[in-house]
Amino acid sequence: MLRTLLLGLMLGLLLQPAWAAETGSEADDYVGYIELKPFVANFGGAGPLRFIKCEITLQVGSEDGHHAVNYHLPSIRNDIVFLLSAQEESALASAEAQAALAKEALSQLQALLTEEEGEPFVTDLFFTSLVIQ
Repeated sequence: MLRTLLLGLMLGLLLQPAWAAETGSEADDYVGYIELKPFVANFGGAGPLRFIKCEITLQVGSEDGHHAVNYHLPSIRNDIVFLLSAQEESALASAEAQAALAKEALSQLQALLTEEEGEPFVTDLFFTSLVIQ
């Protein structure tokens, strides 16, 4: 009985480095998503008052990125609200224009995180809902 226990412990110690190598490769393949609370903003400038409501999901490539986004969430939300408020109706009229807006929001987010954390962390930005009224 004792011999079997010792053999099991020795095998466990020998196999541990293989397990550690597996967790390292999993960390490289990390993909996480962060759903932001819905945004509501007015836009359109001097014309009639228009509203946009959207839901955004961010894709991050590491757990550190997940923590960085959560830590800087107030700044991120502020920048997105100002970006949405600065839009004209033509910038939101087509799917191509909305995709361009998503790319612009992503680049602003990456610039903010690079300035604050030294890395962009966010790999993609998705509009999961977009309503213009």
